[in-house]
Amino acid sequence: MYQAMTDKQLIKKIPDGGILTPKGFQCGGVHAGLRYAKHDLGMIVSEKPASCAAVYTTSHFQAAPLVVTQQSIAKEKILQAIVVNSACANACTGEQGYQDALKMRSLAAAKIGIPEHHVAVASTGVIGEFMQMEKIESGICKLATGKKADDARDFQTAILTTDTVMKSCCYSAEIDGMTVSMGGAAKGSGMIHPNMATMLGFLTTDANISSENLTAALKNVTNTTFNQITVDGDTSTNDMVLVMANGSAGNQLLNPDHPDWPVFVELLKESCASLAKQIAKDGEGATKLIEISVAGAMSDEEARVIGKQIAGSNLVKTAVYGADANWGRIIGAIGQSQASLNPKTVDISLGEITMLKNSTPVAFDEDQAREYLLNDKVEIFVDLHVGEGKGMAWGCDLSYDYVKINASYRT
Repeated sequence: MYQAMTDKQLIKKIPDGGILTPKGFQCGGVHAGLRYAKHDLGMIVSEKPASCAAVYTTSHFQAAPLVVTQQSIAKEKILQAIVVNSACANACTGEQGYQDALKMRSLAAAKIGIPEHHVAVASTGVIGEFMQMEKIESGICKLATGKKADDARDFQTAILTTDTVMKSCCYSAEIDGMTVSMGGAAKGSGMIHPNMATMLGFLTTDANISSENLTAALKNVTNTTFNQITVDGDTSTNDMVLVMANGSAGNQLLNPDHPDWPVFVELLKESCASLAKQIAKDGEGATKLIEISVAGAMSDEEARVIGKQIAGSNLVKTAVYGADANWGRIIGAIGQSQASLNPKTVDISLGEITMLKNSTPVAFDEDQAREYLLNDKVEIFVDLHVGEGKGMAWGCDLSYDYVKINASYRT
């Protein structure tokens, strides 16, 4: 008997793809001298004006580049380029920082011959230091964009700080009989505890969609992906996720009434989830990705709250690092959440190893549990048995190296 495929099953992963896979995009990166040797300045360019959407950190101290990007998008809800630097966050830098962000936007716009408000600006690095604008200007002058794999690697390298690996993804789906692709690149390793977005994430797609509908989709997807990761409980001043959609795939204009709207939303969700998990896995000093699945909550939102509470618990994180199957730390994290629960009905499993059933301990093999915790991905399953809500969260273990990295971040 024929069974229709789910929206998720209609999404195809493109292993060798990335931000340049969608039609009509170029990118590049260059060493401008902000860092000692590695690339530190990059740009993504759409070959034609693109619809756009962005979400930003909820920190009270939003960095100057975020302010300028919001101003750019507000004017026409159109973007054609993103210019980004590492090494300096340009945050808490007052009027000078704002003027420097405007200058970055102006230089990038002049470089490719587009209106200034069609350029977004992003920065990452040390807070409270002024931009070295001579180096920025020189770097933008020599920055070249292209469509080759090396161009994508140059851009991805340019946005890294304490990251140990580049983060990228690419997926495709059929919409209106056309192949629509979405590629992503991100940076993030520490200062990751988002509430609206996280780190720097950039997505390109050749889908045909308005900025208004793209914004609605991104905000919805962000709540179950980027907002569900935590590395160290700190929210950055510069966090941003930005999507450009240039319509080059040739599909009909997407909106919530379009029959393939759920497919597009799933395409966006898969892309964001992939980048989010890569960030969590590459947490500063991390050796393992922790994935928490919560079921039986009063609502999906409460399930996500509990999942993130577990992922953010330093006691859970250190237990995972030490391969200590101490489920009591998971209970402790659940207990301090604001979600509704019945303290007599909680189940906890570590992978396939059940440790707690109806809030009663279950005998398990300690050696088997320890062996499981030595894997580079650890899954924790929680069932509250009070409702139908479900959600997921991602984090990483907490190692000695996290302290080493952050104790010498500026030196």
